[in-house]
Amino acid sequence: MSDISSRKRIWGWYFFDWASQPYNTLLLTFIFGPYFAQTATAALVEGGMALDAAKAQAQAYWGYGLTVTGICIALLAPVLGAIADSTGKRLPWIWLFSLLYFIGSGALWWTAPQDFSILWALFFFGIGLIGMEFATIFTNSYLPELHADPAERGRISGSGWAFGYVGGVVALLMMIALFQAGSSGRTMAGLAPLFGLDPETKADTRIVGPLTAIWFAVFMIPFFIYTRDDPAAPSTGMKLGQAIGDLGRTLRNLPRHPSLMAYLGSSMFYRDALNGMYTFGGIYALGVLNWSIIDIGIFGILAAISGAVFCWIGGRVDRRIGPMPVIVFCCIVLILTAILIISLTPTSVMGINVGQGSAIPDISFYVAGALIGAAGGALQASSRNMLTRQGNPERMTEAFGLYALSGKATSFLAPALIAVTTDLTGSQRLGITPVVGLFILGLILLAWVKRDGDFAK
Repeated sequence: MSDISSRKRIWGWYFFDWASQPYNTLLLTFIFGPYFAQTATAALVEGGMALDAAKAQAQAYWGYGLTVTGICIALLAPVLGAIADSTGKRLPWIWLFSLLYFIGSGALWWTAPQDFSILWALFFFGIGLIGMEFATIFTNSYLPELHADPAERGRISGSGWAFGYVGGVVALLMMIALFQAGSSGRTMAGLAPLFGLDPETKADTRIVGPLTAIWFAVFMIPFFIYTRDDPAAPSTGMKLGQAIGDLGRTLRNLPRHPSLMAYLGSSMFYRDALNGMYTFGGIYALGVLNWSIIDIGIFGILAAISGAVFCWIGGRVDRRIGPMPVIVFCCIVLILTAILIISLTPTSVMGINVGQGSAIPDISFYVAGALIGAAGGALQASSRNMLTRQGNPERMTEAFGLYALSGKATSFLAPALIAVTTDLTGSQRLGITPVVGLFILGLILLAWVKRDGDFAK
């Protein structure tokens, strides 16, 4: 396999984004997240809690579950990246975390309302999310090897992210056209749910877990066929002690690389804010605007399509002017979008009363979804490319481990802030406000980031 062409390696790398995106699209944001909120709310109401309080509490539970998962990822990500760089082997780790992705997502089938366990639902979701996040660390670290010209990496990153969004759209369309029943008992395509899935037991929704697992297993095949570690890398053990020592030196030396340190801090805040918007968007629509799962699915399709288009465009802009302007512009768009979302109620937009039954709040949320997809996708693609300019070229997996650490060091903060704010205010709408401050902090720290980093020759 030593004669694998550059084009095949790039396309194999793209397929990880295609294979893994449904965890974000189907599970985190548009199908399972709202299903969890809906089912947990029903369980809490059955236990005697008032409806509005139960909705807020379900959102808080979701936030606390993601907080615990985020802490686990933050603690382990840089260590695993250092181990991979010390051994030169990344593929075995991708196999391991792909298995966690498959098990965690597939197990969500066992979350029927009749014997629903909030703890077990969050546990299995967290296992799959850990698998997805860690596999992403290792696959991202291949980006600098895909093209010798650093200017092309922005295009490759943007195209890969766009390809992933297309995969998310296709998977979401399959879900709501073939499986997810509406109030009529039929799917969006007018069919009975495939395989006789019973809407009464929410089997038509729970199938999203196994569907995501199978999708990932099938579409990871091109990645594993065309991706190879450096054959010159020594085939040695884990070298845990050496890896931790190398990581310790990297962390101690961070103050000597102020651009990298500022970028890790900046991305820590703005990516956390973005993840907060993704994570709670569907739950917000369900609880505040009273949308159905199918409504949220259509919203997800719109967001993913806009994400695919603007990831592709953003990649071309990135190639021409670099990732920094793309990142700044996207953060500003997302701040304004977050303010719009927070202002929405079923009867008002930006504090203006539009009357009971008006379609304007729903239309405004669809517009917000398109903006989140467009700006969020381009932001993540350019951020991934920006790290290849900021990190040490000889320790790139470790750099992406630190990038994951920076993304997860406060990844529990956004869900925790949203959960606590929701608890304190008793309002899902006001619970989203912390994301605005996180975006602003990220923008401020970008002032100390150099265009080509500290390691540029």
